[in-house]
Amino acid sequence: MSVNKDVKRVTTQILQKMKLQGEKISMLTAYDYSLAKIVDHAGIDIILVGDSASNVMAGHETTLPITLEQMIYHAQSVIKAAERSLVVVDIPFGYYQGDSKKALNSAIKIMKESEAHAIKLEGGREVKDSVARILSAGIPVMGHLGLTPQSIYKFGTYNVRAKETEEANKLIEDAKLLETLGCFAIVLEKIPANLATKVAEEVKIPIIGIGAGGGVDGQVLVLHDMLGITKEFSPRFIRRYANLNEIIDEAVKNYIQDVKQKDFPNSNEQY
Repeated sequence: MSVNKDVKRVTTQILQKMKLQGEKISMLTAYDYSLAKIVDHAGIDIILVGDSASNVMAGHETTLPITLEQMIYHAQSVIKAAERSLVVVDIPFGYYQGDSKKALNSAIKIMKESEAHAIKLEGGREVKDSVARILSAGIPVMGHLGLTPQSIYKFGTYNVRAKETEEANKLIEDAKLLETLGCFAIVLEKIPANLATKVAEEVKIPIIGIGAGGGVDGQVLVLHDMLGITKEFSPRFIRRYANLNEIIDEAVKNYIQDVKQKDFPNSNEQY
């Protein structure tokens, strides 16, 4: 039986209970009211207003250009639609790294102006001061380890992370540190499945995977990827649950044809 079947709102406490009872956590991104309403109504546990909006909504090559104000705009739209899901918002690049006071101010601005339920940021011990300061204000924090897209120019590649022993050990240490600091969950992106499973077993908080195998406590995908709206990005870990790119393309072509041939609107479609 689902832990959260009858709850009015998914909370961090419910996510913890789901882990304890072995129920997998479902998480998807959303960035606008219309799609967030569909995702929420379908019963998703967590909606992530991800900085991936920089890619799928704004067309940037990386997540780096998106601003705090733009993230808040997307979060405001999603919050209006999400009646049941826990809504988590990414703090974008440049608004928390190396300055814990700026990190706190960024988190507070997101929470006050969007009315979101939690924030997410990337990194382990490098951002521990920022994590601690945000948590001290009573703001729930979700961590993010492994492939951290905001650090793409440091890594120079989107390849699988933590395949070597040293990096794998650091990732485990960082996960335990984030748990100790008080994070309610951690996203692990594009790391070996056996390492992700080990992290999920060694920490008590939920571990959400993306390209991290099935041994974690839940999964997250970018909505536009799993719906088949995007075509260019096709890593192994994406399962396309629809092919909306082709469906929308066909619909638009049919509309154009009907307009050109004076078939739309017909007598029933006018006043």
